[in-house]
Amino acid sequence: MWISRSSRLTKTLNLRFYSQSSAAAAVLHQEPEIVVTPKPQLYTYLDDLPKPNPKYSETIIAIPRTDSGKSIAAKERRDGRVPSILFEQEKGEEGGNKRLISIRNNQIKKLVNHLGRSMFESRLFDLEVKSDFESDEIIEKVRVLPRQLHLDAGTDAVLNVTFLRAPSNALLKINVPLVFIGEDVSPGLRKGAYLNTMRRHVKYLCPADIVPPYIEVDLSELDVGKKIIAKDLKVHPALKLLVQEDEPICKIKGARMEQKKGNK
Repeated sequence: MWISRSSRLTKTLNLRFYSQSSAAAAVLHQEPEIVVTPKPQLYTYLDDLPKPNPKYSETIIAIPRTDSGKSIAAKERRDGRVPSILFEQEKGEEGGNKRLISIRNNQIKKLVNHLGRSMFESRLFDLEVKSDFESDEIIEKVRVLPRQLHLDAGTDAVLNVTFLRAPSNALLKINVPLVFIGEDVSPGLRKGAYLNTMRRHVKYLCPADIVPPYIEVDLSELDVGKKIIAKDLKVHPALKLLVQEDEPICKIKGARMEQKKGNK
């Protein structure tokens, strides 16, 4: 039986349409990919690791600030306030919306003096935003981590502070300060060697509920020629190291040349 060219073309187009429609229908009826978002895991400090000193558990009081700029910042400082920023986004290290605030200079100066700059930047605080410093009306209350602290190079006056929201489900990138212990019993140091320190901070990814105020570096068993590297540091297992595991922290080196000459 002879079939016209137009009929053959119509049949071909119908077949193509049926195939494409079937493929589309198959895609539409596929099971959707399920993305499981894990529930926030609750962490607590371990008994044998450093934890924040409750002595410095202080609520920082702030008020909203509508404008920014050098002249505004200078006026804030003249009035005894520190211009600051509170990141709205949970992962503030990635940027995001921000709230302009001002805090009392004397409160921040006291905390920085007591804790030291490095430990101030590795400690969580409650922050209350009020309509006025003397007001009882709380606009917002949030737990924060001081992300950056800017000091005047000449006077150490606090110029500004950047705060990062720190809810329980946040993971924070923190340069945790190191505290060296056990110098008095270190075999190498008792022999007259000296401690060569390569790092004073180590960066970790920390769950917000267990941010360490510092990490202890134990020198009590370190002899001459021995060293401590990043993976040797004792931290909470939930912390993730953000530097190379073999990053050198410190080493016990032989007596200094001047000491050797003096002993001749």
